[in-house]
Amino acid sequence: TQQDEATGGWMVADGRPSFPAISGLVLTGMLMEPDIDATDPTVASGVAYLLSMRQPDGGIYDRVLPNYNTAICLSALAKVNRPEAAEAIEPAQRFLKGLQYAEDAADSEETLRVGPDHPFYGGVGYGGHGRPDLSNLSLMLQGLHDSGLDCDDESFQRALVFLSRLQMHDTVNDMAYADGSSQGGFVYATGPSGDEERAGESKAPMIEETLDDGTSISRLRAYGSMTYAGFKSYLFANLDRSDPRVTLAIDWIRRHYTLEENPGLGTDGMYYYFVTFSRAMDAWGVDRITDINPDGSSGATHDWANDLIDRLSTLQNPDGSFKSLDDRWMEDNPVLITAYALLALQYAID
Repeated sequence: TQQDEATGGWMVADGRPSFPAISGLVLTGMLMEPDIDATDPTVASGVAYLLSMRQPDGGIYDRVLPNYNTAICLSALAKVNRPEAAEAIEPAQRFLKGLQYAEDAADSEETLRVGPDHPFYGGVGYGGHGRPDLSNLSLMLQGLHDSGLDCDDESFQRALVFLSRLQMHDTVNDMAYADGSSQGGFVYATGPSGDEERAGESKAPMIEETLDDGTSISRLRAYGSMTYAGFKSYLFANLDRSDPRVTLAIDWIRRHYTLEENPGLGTDGMYYYFVTFSRAMDAWGVDRITDINPDGSSGATHDWANDLIDRLSTLQNPDGSFKSLDDRWMEDNPVLITAYALLALQYAID
């Protein structure tokens, strides 16, 4: 009922740049339903809208946020069994790979040409030479994975370098802000801007962490949505499950399991957390996850999918939409958070 009749999209802006990614989220959730395909009138109209946003460079966006929009639209188009959708996939993959900070990057307005020693290497961002971040990289890798790109592709392998620099543990992270850290979860970026590329950035408050010598230090806090995003990205890059980076991430998840909040952020980005949690657990491929207690012993065991379904059932309105829990990152918009909730539910029942 929220679809724009004139364009076939959702949350279509009037006179301002639109975000086709919102339509991509909606369509991905719809196309995960077994009885819905591209012949459904709503889906067909929505797909036509996404394809109308194709740019000559292969991206799918409307003037702004090229990675964010293209990546999410790519995930949707990968589920559309139509020739016109298939034709858009390889150009979109190529476009996304060109936005990654690397030796052969385009060195354009959106990215920079850098080597492996640079803190931005392997990352991707919103554009404008700001800085890459884990959210954008996670969405890019999701789109590439969903559209069938081989996990041995250089884009996944480069991403591993950036991902390691966001994981707060000094055995895998070579950045100074992780020295002595034993958290194991992920932060948002290696720096808040291009001018502070090595300072690190978390969207959560600082944490007091005790070092091996007994002293404490105030440092960047790993938090829920980014830890699940980083963990999922490791799996898409086909890291072995015994790899220390994977085991550190899953141990953080086991120590912070909850669906009552986005761990470290409260209700900020709660629905984004739900869908990232669901995608990561689906990629991990287990039905249950067991807590790690503060003393290191095993705690309660959780059926994550049913926990998520139960949690979302408390938040749904009679009209099918979902209740806003916070206004940060546009999560006061019912179309966006309902699209997130639909996706989370689809992965939970997959």
